Amino acid sequence: MKALFTSLFLIITITLSAQKKSLEISDIELWNTIETPRLAPNGAYVAYSLEKGEKDQTLYLSDANGKELFTYPRASKGAFTDDSKALIFSITAWKDSVMDMKRRKVKKKDMPKDSLGIYHLNSGKLEKIANVQSYKVPEDWSGYIAYQLEEIEVPKDSVKDASKDSTANKDKKKKGKEKKVSKKNGYHLVLRSLESGAEDTIKFVTDYTFAKKGKALAWATTGENDSANAAVYVLDLVNNTRTLLHEAKKADYSNLRLSESGKHLGFVVDTDTTKVQLRPRELYHWQTGMAKAEKLAGPNTPDSYRGDLRPSPYQDIRFSKDESKLYFGLALRPVIKDTMLLDEEISSVEVWTYDEPRLYTVQEMDLKNDTTQAYLAVVHLDKSKRILQLANEAFPESGLTDHRNAPWALLMNEEPYALESQWTGQRARDYAVVNVNTGARKPILKKMAGRIDLSPKASFVYGYSNLDSLWFTYDIEKDNYLPLTKGKVFYDETNDSPTPPYPYGSAGVTEDDKALILYDRYDLWSFNPRSGAPTRLTTGRENKTVYRYVSLNPEVDHINTKEPVLLRSFNEADKSSGYALLDIRTRTIKPLLSGPYDYSDPTKAEKGSALLFTRESFQEFPDLRLANADFSKVTRISNANPQQSDYNWGTIELVNWTSLDGIELTGMLVKPENFDPNKKYPLLVNFYERSSDGLHRHRTPRFERSSINYSFYTSRGYVIFNPDVHYRIGYPGESAFNCVIPGVTALVEKGFIDKDNIGVQGHSWGGYQIAYLVTKTDIFKAAEAGAPVPNMISAYGGIRWWTGLSRQFQYEHTQSRIGGTPWEYPTRYLENSPIFNIDKINTPLLVMHNDADGHVPWYQGIEFFTALRRLGKPSWFLNYNGEPHWPLKLANRKDFNTRMAQFFDYYLKGDPKPVWMERGVPPMEKGINQGLELLPASVD
Repeated sequence: MKALFTSLFLIITITLSAQKKSLEISDIELWNTIETPRLAPNGAYVAYSLEKGEKDQTLYLSDANGKELFTYPRASKGAFTDDSKALIFSITAWKDSVMDMKRRKVKKKDMPKDSLGIYHLNSGKLEKIANVQSYKVPEDWSGYIAYQLEEIEVPKDSVKDASKDSTANKDKKKKGKEKKVSKKNGYHLVLRSLESGAEDTIKFVTDYTFAKKGKALAWATTGENDSANAAVYVLDLVNNTRTLLHEAKKADYSNLRLSESGKHLGFVVDTDTTKVQLRPRELYHWQTGMAKAEKLAGPNTPDSYRGDLRPSPYQDIRFSKDESKLYFGLALRPVIKDTMLLDEEISSVEVWTYDEPRLYTVQEMDLKNDTTQAYLAVVHLDKSKRILQLANEAFPESGLTDHRNAPWALLMNEEPYALESQWTGQRARDYAVVNVNTGARKPILKKMAGRIDLSPKASFVYGYSNLDSLWFTYDIEKDNYLPLTKGKVFYDETNDSPTPPYPYGSAGVTEDDKALILYDRYDLWSFNPRSGAPTRLTTGRENKTVYRYVSLNPEVDHINTKEPVLLRSFNEADKSSGYALLDIRTRTIKPLLSGPYDYSDPTKAEKGSALLFTRESFQEFPDLRLANADFSKVTRISNANPQQSDYNWGTIELVNWTSLDGIELTGMLVKPENFDPNKKYPLLVNFYERSSDGLHRHRTPRFERSSINYSFYTSRGYVIFNPDVHYRIGYPGESAFNCVIPGVTALVEKGFIDKDNIGVQGHSWGGYQIAYLVTKTDIFKAAEAGAPVPNMISAYGGIRWWTGLSRQFQYEHTQSRIGGTPWEYPTRYLENSPIFNIDKINTPLLVMHNDADGHVPWYQGIEFFTALRRLGKPSWFLNYNGEPHWPLKLANRKDFNTRMAQFFDYYLKGDPKPVWMERGVPPMEKGINQGLELLPASVD
């Protein structure tokens, strides 16, 4: 009977599997992604949006038990009020409707505007407000919402002709001419009570802000009409009192910022009506009890900073948490232009010099930042109103502690080492500290490459020195540098690049700056920042379990050792993950949840213990889940893609083999859901560097930018292999060969891979490795190489256009792993460049490289393709005009995924050839006849 039951179960399973569909390109648009998940402050509700096929979003609201309470189409950006009584969200027009209006050439001003949705959780009442330009709600209190409205034109025939009304004409003359809303004039601001619905409208507001904790609203206005003054107001919502803080006939207000309590306001104003290039901006401050705001800094005030510096409209005003200090920026003098010159009188030459700190292309990328650069300054908000300039030309960059209460600020300067960073790849800086109470500066560190931070109380500076591969502290008062991890391995143990290894990171600093918590490969360690004494807090190394701290309260600037802290765990052997609690005082760990999944960092309810997180695997979409503090109760909230059960999916597993160098390697093997070990499957190899830690990551069907979609291809009968690669410095191409090819042959030996139908696909660094591999082996029947580098010599001198950086550092020290210059190691550059062995290629190639690539110069792809073309090698080149390193536009990604699938299906499955592979797409047909149709089977 048992045997009969087993047979019936197998028959049913096979039948159900056979009834499932294979994914097609058109099916990809059925899949949802979860956008902007939010947990209510009290932990009782969860809001999120589902976006289907990268089109419209639908808002969902559920309670803590997973019960769906409310949905709304075309809605996104859901956010709860601080009292968890209302859900605020944006409502947009249907994307298809917007596209149709664009086809009909509807003017931008006539396109549909966004609406605001307010859903009251207690009553279930929904309010919709049309034509909302922006909105804000208080962060740590509730009761109000403020939103700006787009002005809607009223048809002339629906308005009474006021020209015949003498009273109306008199009123119009009194008020001045009609004024329209715009970015310059401002938009009408509505302050609405969420409880009563009462509204107050304030006209032509250019900026507005709520206090974080205090019940106050501030705004700047250009005036109710053209004859009214521009002004800044603050409204006390407890006493309902409005105070006019500043006004002028014309004024440009910026950096409007309330302190957390709402008792202080800072802003920058420019009241000059001329077009003078050196703007006479002034810094103002107001606090409760003052009738008007007072000017603190500006061109005509006795300042303690250098002459031409003025308050910056670009650098944010920030208050210290204790509200004793106001931090602002002092803008550098702009470069003054001769406005009398005509364009034809101005030379447009670029002058590049060999020894300037930053490459000209980097300066171009930094142009906006350079023109808005400002030095940090502080105002002490006591009776003295002392102003101290903290940053200066010697140390222009600055950093403050999270709460900005500390007596010290960190200063830095990278310019002395900017030139050499072009080839070292290290962003070294000189560091100093400055006392925010006295202005006294003192240098502390020279040529330090690595991340440097102030402790929360600013009693010490800590960081990791890349060049020394160690963590250190610097006691500010005692001027004492202390290497904490000298002789210890707190850096990447698997580093295989010709660059100093990166650190595993820091969890942070404990209360009162008592300890610094650092990571090694597996564990958390507590170091005394003054003595250097270490204490190991976890025991993950023994079973290859990685532990990492999870911060659940962004408001707290330290790690609280008085209560257990949450950790994420990850096992390197089986790639499982989970959560655990660590008692730092007793160094005991309590496991909470673990399994063959990838778990996200949880979000904690601000006023409760509930935790919102996701778990995922290759088979399981990362749906939202809600848990209590110890994860003893977990509730699934979302079910984003129930249609997945209708499709053939797949399974994933780890595989092991030995490289030609004798190194034990790991990779991922993905099989179709209805896998039969007695069949022969086409194989697709896809890799980059090391990916096996992502074993339990879900691969949602989507139009990928640069890679094959694992779910899509396994559903359609492919097996996928993703091998980890271990590199030998100086020989990256050979390393890829030594790791990947024996992995492929090991799979072929298992008997279920069709050795005559193996393809390979990769992008960027993966694209380079594929270009190299096909010059050394004919094991692949077809290959797609995206943004490849076939010529390391010409690529060495190229520019990464997104950053303006030279590519030299990449070859000498980082990913390309040559380990030196072309004149130091010319043979390495030649041996690792596929272009010099391109005549050995017998594999048909699809190359994708876009003309706006900011990472890899697209002439590399052209070099590759034109050489293949010169040799008559079967090859095709895809260039998505105006796209960067990968196609971003949906239509282009869909096109790329379609062509790549057709390419592999033709070579590896014997499907008909598409038209574009037979005759290309001529320029006169580009965008019209895409050639995606399949040729009849006989035409080949």
